[in-house]
Amino acid sequence: MGEAVANVARRINATMENGLDTLDLSNCNLISFPDGVLKMIRSYADQIHIISLANNKLKSLSGKFFTMFTQLTDLDLQGNTLTKLPEAAGEMQHLISINLSNNNLNAFPEQLTNVPTLQNINLSGNQISDVSWEGVCAMSSLNMVDLRSNPLTSSPQTSPSFTLLT
Repeated sequence: MGEAVANVARRINATMENGLDTLDLSNCNLISFPDGVLKMIRSYADQIHIISLANNKLKSLSGKFFTMFTQLTDLDLQGNTLTKLPEAAGEMQHLISINLSNNNLNAFPEQLTNVPTLQNINLSGNQISDVSWEGVCAMSSLNMVDLRSNPLTSSPQTSPSFTLLT
């Protein structure tokens, strides 16, 4: 446990000390995003544009996470055990790409339809059976939605203006 905490602290310090816009906390065995990390990086959060939390054991993310990292353009959450996203995820005003593949989502995260800049959504390898296509198809910036390896029971009524992988 101590080694894991030290690893996370080293990665955060390296990001801040080197003036990077990327925070890579993938493969750290995180079960949640630690409040201590939020406190540690608070003054630097607006400079972070890319976060990878891939291949951890995250069951959820707090709304605090999304309200802290307001300048995120790319968020990689693949390979966790997420079942949903908080409402605050819909308030991301700069997010371009989100990878939620290989989690435990059973519904399309509707709050993502409120993100005006979102271009790419990867939801492959979840348990999503139904999608509210009206909201998804209304997303003006959307280029691609990957829903492969999901037990979908519906498809869009009209041809979407984005690439849909099923």
